[in-house]
Amino acid sequence: MAYPLIESPLFNTFWVDGNLMDRNSDEVKIYFEPTDEMTYYETVRIYRGVLLFLEDHLTRLNKSVQGVEAFDVDLDYIKRTLVDYLNGLNLGEYNGNMRIILTKTHLIYHICEANIPSKEVFAKGIATNILKWERLDPNIKVFRGDYKKAVAEKFALETPFGMPYEVLLENNEGKLTEGSKSNFFAIVDGVVYTPADDVILIGITRKYVLEALMRAGLELKVGTFSLDELSSSEHDVALFVSSTPFDILPISSVNDIEFASVTNECLIRIQDMYRQNVEDYYSSHKII
Repeated sequence: MAYPLIESPLFNTFWVDGNLMDRNSDEVKIYFEPTDEMTYYETVRIYRGVLLFLEDHLTRLNKSVQGVEAFDVDLDYIKRTLVDYLNGLNLGEYNGNMRIILTKTHLIYHICEANIPSKEVFAKGIATNILKWERLDPNIKVFRGDYKKAVAEKFALETPFGMPYEVLLENNEGKLTEGSKSNFFAIVDGVVYTPADDVILIGITRKYVLEALMRAGLELKVGTFSLDELSSSEHDVALFVSSTPFDILPISSVNDIEFASVTNECLIRIQDMYRQNVEDYYSSHKII
């Protein structure tokens, strides 16, 4: 399914193939039209004016390309021009998202819409529902119109606890594997579980979540669960998702089932350690 190269942009200046272009210019209009060209992308969080974990995003971008079309990607050039573009916008300590779009013929940067949760969302946790879907080549990050359509339909369905903040994917075996735009974790009786790397899109934030839980002294195991298994009263269960836009979010409900994730001590420790990872990266990359 064809999909446009530029989606949900903010501001009026885009970086397109080495040139700064105005959003309303005739040259830019074509990038808002659907294209069948294979499109790779990364969404990088801008934290107080710093592109957070940028090197990891660029490594994954190149991995996606090499897994499909295997053309050369100059990561040093992308990093240099991307930072120059952001600094040139003079946004100061801006918080938001930067989108990198790459095809065989185009390289585009723009600030895009960012779903940054409020303090209330972190405090109360999020409502979620379930979409039965297994990604094809989950470790390759490309635009897929059919997937985006199915996810959008699920986001439009209200749960007993309100509109879903995230949609969880369920595989053909009935196990929850990941979020539509996030990685999924379950804490069962004090042990943190994550699906195997080869069945999910490995998020950049997930890497630093794993570091955080190790720093917190918690045990990590590979494993997946069905919703029925997670809702069993025999176990103490907390659920959370991690993603570039919203870091770590506790899940307060899945479909019509509630979870006491926000008060889970293990999850609170992971959140604290992850925030320290973010501050360490920011301190080492900010422009003084």
